[in-house]
Amino acid sequence: MTDPALDKDAVLQAHAENRAIASLLAAIPDAVTDAKYDRNELTLTIAKDRIRAACKTVQTAGYNFLEDVTCVDWYPSEPRFQVTYHIVSHTLNERVRLIAMVDSVDPTIDSITPIWPSANFYEREVWDLFGVRFHEHPSLRRIMMPEEWKGHPLRKDYPVEGYR
Repeated sequence: MTDPALDKDAVLQAHAENRAIASLLAAIPDAVTDAKYDRNELTLTIAKDRIRAACKTVQTAGYNFLEDVTCVDWYPSEPRFQVTYHIVSHTLNERVRLIAMVDSVDPTIDSITPIWPSANFYEREVWDLFGVRFHEHPSLRRIMMPEEWKGHPLRKDYPVEGYR
């Protein structure tokens, strides 16, 4: 039996009044590929090519603050990278987590800096440490590692000794 908190359709139906869900399903219904609601936290998986539109949609719905952008390397699985956007609505006192899965063959996703300029440093950090490129980022360059550093040290296949 499937846990209703982890079943996409059950979550979307049970939380249809949630502004993030309602706005995404109204504006770009094909963007939501999975949904989970666990421990009072809503997580929506968004198709990689729809992440910018999804972020703009939830921003318009009242989710006004991008709290963080994080990444997980699921090597050797594909898609390999999970880019997670932690978004808050101060007026609604709600959070939503948007996830986009990115493959290792072309680890690229649209930048959301046109929506939230604060994404600039978060996206640079993810690129620097994981190698996920953000299309149309205004200044995608290293932020943690020296410019001459080879590779992306938080990838699971990065050599322990580094590249020599």
